[in-house]
Amino acid sequence: MSEPTVEDATNRIYESLQADNADIDVHIATLKAALTRAGLKEATFDPARLAHNNRSGRKLMQAYFRQRGVTVKYSASEPYGVRQTAV
Repeated sequence: MSEPTVEDATNRIYESLQADNADIDVHIATLKAALTRAGLKEATFDPARLAHNNRSGRKLMQAYFRQRGVTVKYSASEPYGVRQTAV
């Protein structure tokens, strides 16, 4: 069996977050190993897929992952109150 990719590990973390953080530490360790194999320094998550998509939830997630050696950033999203319109 091949080693999980960063995408696979990230998807498992999304599933774990939706399942009340079941086995989250195992999934973080898997993600950390996948990032190392891929030569990446940080993991990117989509805030829309998080269980608690608010500032405090995102900061808590970043701190928790950082304690386990994984730097988290979030994909760019539309700023609050700013909507793109066609001209």
